[in-house]
This record gives sequence, structure tokens and C-alpha cells, in this order.
Amino acid sequence: MSIALRRLRSAKPLLTALHRHTTFRRTISTANGAPATKFLETFNEEFEIGNRIINLETGKIARLTNGAVVLTMGDTKILSTVSCSKDDTARSDFLPLTVDYQEKQFAQGMIPNTYMKREGAPKERELLCGRIIDRPIRPLFPPGFYHEVQVTASVLSSDGQQDPVVLAANATSTALMLSDIPWGGPIGMIRVGRICGQFVVNPTMDELSLSDLNLVYACIKDKTLMIDVEAREISDKDLQAGLRFAHTEAVKYIEPQIRLAAKVGKSKKEYKLSLLSDKTLEKVRNLAEAPIKDVFTDPSYGKFERGKALDNIAKDVKKVLDEEGDEESIKVLSKTIDTVRKKVVRRRIISEESRVDGRQLDEVRPLYCEARYVSKLHGSALFSRGETQVLCTVTLGAPADAQRLDSLVGPPSKRFMLHYSFPPFCIDEVGKRGGLNRREVGHGALAEKALLAVLPHEDVFPYTVRVNSEVMGSDGSTSMATVCGGSLALMDAGIPVREHVAGVSVGLVSELDPCTSEIVDYRILTDILGLEDHLGDIDFKIAGTRKGVTASQLDMKPAGIPLDIICECLEPAHKARLQIIDQMEQEIKEPRIEGGRSSPRLVTLKYSNDALRRLIGPMGVLLKKLEEETGARLSVGVGTLTIAAKNQSVMDNILEKVVSIVGRETEIGGIYKGVVTSIKEYGAFVEFNGGKQGLLHISELSYEPVNQVADVVSIGQQLSVMCIDQDVHGNIKLSLKKTLRGPRGSETNDIAEGSSASAKETAKMWAPVWDASSITQEHNSASELSVKKNEVGKTIPSAYETPVILIRSAEECDEKEKSISSNHNQTSNGPLIDNGVQLDRKLKSPSKSKPRKSQDAIDSPSHSGPLPYKNAKKPKVSMQKESKSDTQREEENKKEGKGNAPSSAEDIKLGTKVNAKVYQIREHGLVLDLGGRRGMYRFEENGKKDFKIGDEMQVVCSSINSKGVPVMSAVDDN
Repeated sequence: MSIALRRLRSAKPLLTALHRHTTFRRTISTANGAPATKFLETFNEEFEIGNRIINLETGKIARLTNGAVVLTMGDTKILSTVSCSKDDTARSDFLPLTVDYQEKQFAQGMIPNTYMKREGAPKERELLCGRIIDRPIRPLFPPGFYHEVQVTASVLSSDGQQDPVVLAANATSTALMLSDIPWGGPIGMIRVGRICGQFVVNPTMDELSLSDLNLVYACIKDKTLMIDVEAREISDKDLQAGLRFAHTEAVKYIEPQIRLAAKVGKSKKEYKLSLLSDKTLEKVRNLAEAPIKDVFTDPSYGKFERGKALDNIAKDVKKVLDEEGDEESIKVLSKTIDTVRKKVVRRRIISEESRVDGRQLDEVRPLYCEARYVSKLHGSALFSRGETQVLCTVTLGAPADAQRLDSLVGPPSKRFMLHYSFPPFCIDEVGKRGGLNRREVGHGALAEKALLAVLPHEDVFPYTVRVNSEVMGSDGSTSMATVCGGSLALMDAGIPVREHVAGVSVGLVSELDPCTSEIVDYRILTDILGLEDHLGDIDFKIAGTRKGVTASQLDMKPAGIPLDIICECLEPAHKARLQIIDQMEQEIKEPRIEGGRSSPRLVTLKYSNDALRRLIGPMGVLLKKLEEETGARLSVGVGTLTIAAKNQSVMDNILEKVVSIVGRETEIGGIYKGVVTSIKEYGAFVEFNGGKQGLLHISELSYEPVNQVADVVSIGQQLSVMCIDQDVHGNIKLSLKKTLRGPRGSETNDIAEGSSASAKETAKMWAPVWDASSITQEHNSASELSVKKNEVGKTIPSAYETPVILIRSAEECDEKEKSISSNHNQTSNGPLIDNGVQLDRKLKSPSKSKPRKSQDAIDSPSHSGPLPYKNAKKPKVSMQKESKSDTQREEENKKEGKGNAPSSAEDIKLGTKVNAKVYQIREHGLVLDLGGRRGMYRFEENGKKDFKIGDEMQVVCSSINSKGVPVMSAVDDN
């Protein structure tokens, strides 16, 4: 810097101040006349909050705006700018403050996934963040300042962990401090979480997922300005502790802003304030105060009657002013009347503790609750509190219906949505419905946070839930009425919410010292009316359960309220909340378990990924076709299929089509539709349940004797058959006669207790939707063969408890028939008849292969799906041995003097005794050699445990696990 410039700056203080806001050019002399180099003078303030370094910078970018600040925390950088209209006079009688918060995808190195590849209208999150910035800065503008102000907060970069909105609010406060706009800041805003009982400042998104508190708190040095809470039933005491902790951290933002404003801040401009003159106020007060007091002392007035009476008073005052020719007072008559009305109501509440509608200060308006107001929907409820009324509906959807979020931080989607609508008719006005409304988005988000705390976890309840709140009448606190109505509707829908959530709005009326402007007296109002909200100081919305607070939001009109008074509001809100919950529980106390047949249905089924691929088809064509044909909606997840239908008939239709493609669990006693694929001398093979094949033996065709299978069934014929047997290898035996009337004309009752007769009975519908674990449980799991649970949780014998004879596939039987015909005359002992098939006792199968995997393992990750019989390999047992009955085997064993020992290791079944050798010793048991086959032996509690490899022992087969491995027990010597 030149000496002359230094002298000028020391001599001209104005030039010194101007230097802070102007750009200086330095020209470097060069031979070729190169352009001058421009230097940008910047100013910084660096400080630490919550172990994080924060930097405030101004002067480098956005230099032409009234105030601009870049706030940096780690890799997150926020630019906030503020501008004010240049008019000398205001064009309105209110503060036209606009706060725009922008998150563009370049901040995380992404291109928008839209058709135009650019950001469109503001998203819900941007509107909510804009409201969070707006609420604490608005009360600090001076009364009568009605010039247009616009704040723009833009995210320049994001690390994906820190929520930029808190940083944007502090950057906005700094920008207002640097501008020439009159403003009573600065403010400090902080986010606080609580993990394992410890408060965390500036928590990351990962930390917030573990936190039971998400508190955003804004304040000036000694007063609270704004509170926004999302919690998991935190107690009032813990919430107070969190507020006090947040205040001590938030004020740390204030001093750096003051220091930066002292360095480079502009002098505040003298704007013309639109204040009421004392003369006008006194004249209108003398004319209107008495009739206004009469209106407010009559509790019989309703909202609209009271409003009409006040309008008539304003008209009478206007006539008097017209007669006097007082044009100046007529211009501000509406605002003057409102000021007089405000003083009358506030003075009456402070001095007489009497409210507009005659209630006590802590009294809740009369309540009305009605669940299932619209019976055809998943869930619905009507909630009224005084003249405030909301209709809440619940719609359940598949997981794929979850809302996709395109934000810089937070989860990519959400499965619970609450949409709040405030139509003009609810306050008897004429208006036009538009797009996203900031007020509607904010009220809906608050109610959504309140209910989110009691919803079941996604693992237990995977469905997408949408709650719609339609305001039918508004006279204060419609957002809290939405919480109550939404809770009722969720229970009506059968969603397993833990308990009811209720919300109430608390107000405050205070009296200030005219000299110090400090509060000298105040009254807390419970369940405020719309008029009390307008004329009072705060609107403190608090929602929660009996256990604690789930959501809260504080807005205020004065420039701050002491935190002690705010904390005092929690106690009356808690008492009112309990009263409301008592009334709600009288209507519905637990989630419903039944739904009408015409109401929508939702079901989740478990399938293997291979089965789901068959259902989807190439490019999803088959899935789309099913949706078009039936009107149902199908959502495919990892191993799950969720079906949403409008009613039971649509659900029956789609389930039948799905079962025909991918099948369902094959249960003993279950009845299935199938098609005859081949006919043999001993029976027919039927394809059913999505490609599975089973043997329909000739003895199971009819209760009457059958000479030939073809006399009863034919190839291609459709049948309803019952599964009567299924072994651990997945071979299935079917029966036709058990689906028909018995030999004496009576219905057969051979269906296994607890089993399902159709797919629509197997699948649990949405009505008992809270039992999501049973809806999505793996029915096909064979890890425990001895017992299973039916739909009502009772223990019944497993269908797989006793292994049966192996049932061969069609290919095996064809091959066996050829073998029998070629060797029929070579038998030494004559043919043996087993189930209608001639067999050679000594003939061995020429080939062996691995046994088929059980259909019971359909959900196993190592199994790609059910194997059709036409692709199945032969079992690892000889044709002779697998075809013999149990009685014949026992007789042969007795003749050979073997007792009940198996003829081979593969013949081991329940109750089979065998001499085994210890093959391997493990911690809890042994691996036994059963003569070519391995078995398991678990150490008994008081039994022998000191075995050695090679020891011999006699064991008996007590069960067979899902992999076909025999589980052995020691033979009792007695």
C-alpha cells in the first residue's frame, strides 16, 4: 500500500470505512501492458463449538449484496445473503420477509436425476429448512419495519454428515449483522442430540440415528427464540436439561458475529417505520374499547359470531371517522382496531384470569373422537377439540411405495408420511388450491415427527404408511389435532403403535415493564384458540405419549422469552396431554385386529430369489401384466413379495395367479390346484403349486376300488389335491379322495389342524398387520422339524415330524418300469407287490445320484428355488429298498436276524437302532459313523462325555435335521 494512501486513510475516517467494502486494483508495470491484478480483501472469524472449528468469512464472494457470509465447518460450506427493497416507504402493513434455502446437487458432486437435469421447485426439506431459519430471525425486526427483505441460503458443499440448516441460520444471522438493515440480533442456533444419556453438540447424521433427542434451539444472549424437537418419548425433566444445555452452546455463536460486524459491518440505515400515532390509537380506543370488551366477556360467541361482531364494531368506528374526515386514521383503522383488541384481551387474562371463551387457564376444550369414520379405508378417525376438527386417514402400501428423498443429508427414503391439508372452507373462506404450501408442509412435518416415535421398526412392520390430515374446521392448533387424529387412525388401521400420542398447544400472555421492557407478569394458557394465538406471545406445540415428549415446536412474536418461563410451560402441557389420551383411549385403546371384506388388503409373502425372478419375468413384463389384469400392486424385495389390493376379491385373484406361477409353501393337509402331467400303472404325477410335482397314487384316487388310473384321471386334467406326505428330501405324496366326500357321503376331516387350505388362507392379511413377524416368517424353514406354530401362536405337531417312504419322480419310474420288464423273469423269489408296482427284491438301481433338495429349504440363501421333478436327480437309495414298505423291511430284518438295524446307512429313519463309531469329538457332542453315513450325537446332561475316537456305541435315531442328517440318542440299556 502506498504512503499517500496510508496518509489519506489516517486523515479520512470515512475512507477507512469505505476501504472495507471496496476493491483495490494494483497495476504491475509490464512491457506488454498486461492487465491489472485484482485482490479481494476478506475478513474472517474462526472459533470452536463442540470440538469443531467454524469459520465466518465475508468479502470474497457475493460482494454486491447488502450482506453476505460464508460459514464453513469441515467440508460443509454455506453461503447466506440478505437483500432489502430500495423503496423509502413500505408497501404493506406487515413484514414481507422471504427466506429461501437451497440444496443443489452440485454440493455433493451429483447431477440431478431429473428430465431437465436441473433442480426444480423447492422440495419439502428446503421449505422446512427455510422455516427453521425464518422463525428465530423474524421477531427481531423492529416494529413497523415493513420493507421487503429476502434471505437466500445456499449450500455450496456438503460432507453428508452435518445438517447444513443450523449452519445456514447462523450464517444468515451474521449476514443481517453486516447489512444496513435494522435488526435486533445476532442469534445463535445449535443442534443437540443425546446418546446413552449424554448430550452431543452438532451431532452427525449417524449419531442422530442413535440419539433419542434431536433438538434445534435458537436464542439471543439471554432469551429463547425458537425450539424444534424430535424425540423418542423423552421426559419433561430431560427435555428441560437439554434446553438449558443447548442455550449455553448456542450463545457461543453470538460473540464471533459481533466481532466480525465490528470489523466490516455497515451502519444501519434509517428506514421509515409504519407506527401508529398516539393520537389515532387514543381516538379509536375511545370509540371501540367498550364494545370490544362486551364481545370478549360473552362466552356464548363462537368463532365466526365473534368475528362478525368485531367487524361490525370496526364498521361503526369507520363511520365516525368518515364523518370527522380523518383520512389518516381510516388508512390504519384495521391495524388500530387489532391493537385495541389485543390490549383488551391481554389485560383481561392478566388481571381476571378469564379467557375469551370463558374457560379456565389450564382447561382443555371439549373433545370428540370417532375411529373408523370411513370404514372402507385402511384406517380413519375424526377428532374434534372445540371448533377445531380434523379427519385423518391411513393408507398402507408396499415397501416400494416409500417416498424417495433427494437431499444432501439423511436417509434416501422414508416409509412414513403425513400430509396435512388446510382447505379454505375450513375457515369459511374462498381460495384457490395451489402447490406446496410452507405452512401446510411445516404443520405436517411436526405431526409426522410426533407419531414417528411410536411406529414399529421396519424389520417388524415393513409397510409404507401414509396419513392424510384434512382440516375440517380451524380454531387453533390444527397440527396438534392432527397428531391426535393420526394416532386414532393408526390404531384403527391395525398398525402396532405402542400407545396413543396426543398434542396440545400452550400460549403465553405477558405484561412488560414500560421502562426496561422486561416481563413483570404473565399467564400460561392451555389449549389456545386461534384468537389467543394471534393476540398472545407464543405458540408452544408439545406432543407426546404418557411416557414423554415425542415432538415440540416453539414460535413467538416478541423478541425472546426467558428460558425459565418456556420450561414452566411443559407442566400444564403434560397434564392436558394425559387428559386427551384418556379420552382417546375410550374410543380405541389397542390396534384393531379385524377388517371388513371390502376394505383394502395387504400381505407379505416369503419366496426365494429364484421364484421372484420367475414372477417378475423378463424386464418386469410379467409383473406389470399381473398388476394390469388384477388391479393389485406388487412390490418385490429381497426374498419378499408384498401385495396390496383394494379389497378381498382382488387379493384372492392376485394370490391365485401368483401361486400358479411361483407356488407357495407345501404343507401337509394343504389343498392345491394341479394338472395331471403323466399317468403310470400305479398312479399319476400332478404338477401343482408353481411347478412342483407330486405322486397321486392309485390308492388315493377314490374311496372306491380303482382298476386303472386312466379311468379316473387323464393327462391335462385339472384337479384339487391334498398333500398327505412330504419327506425331508422334498418328495410329495398327494391324495384326490381326501378332497372329496367320504365313502358314506360325509366330508373328510383329514386336513391337518392348523394347516391352510388355500393361498389366501396361508398368507396373513393386513388386518392383523401388527404380527409382522408371522406375516414374513419363513414358513419353509426346516431348522426345527419337531414343532411349528400356527397363526394364533399355538404349538402343533410338525408336518415333517415322521419321515415317510421316498416318492420317486416320473423319470425314475419310467426307468424302473423298463428295468422291471427286462428282469421280471429272472427273479428267484417271485414278484413283490408294493403300492401296485411289481418289484424285484434283489434288483439294484443301475445309477445313483444326490437326493433332491427339500422344498422346505426354499428360503435358504444357498438354495436358488424349488426344483421341478422333471429336472430332479435320483435319490441315493436303491430302487428296491426305497419301494419296500416299512413292514416288509422289518420282516426281512427279522429273518436275517438283524433286529431293526437298517440294511444300509441310507435307510436310517426315526426309531432305527444302529451300532455306531465315534468319528469326531466336538464341544457339545459327537460326529458318528453310522456305516457309511454321518450322524450327530449331542451330549446328554448327566450322560457320558469322555469318549474317544473309534469307540463303539449303540444309538437310536431320534430326529432328522433339515439337511437330512440323523440326530442320534444313546440306547437305554433297560
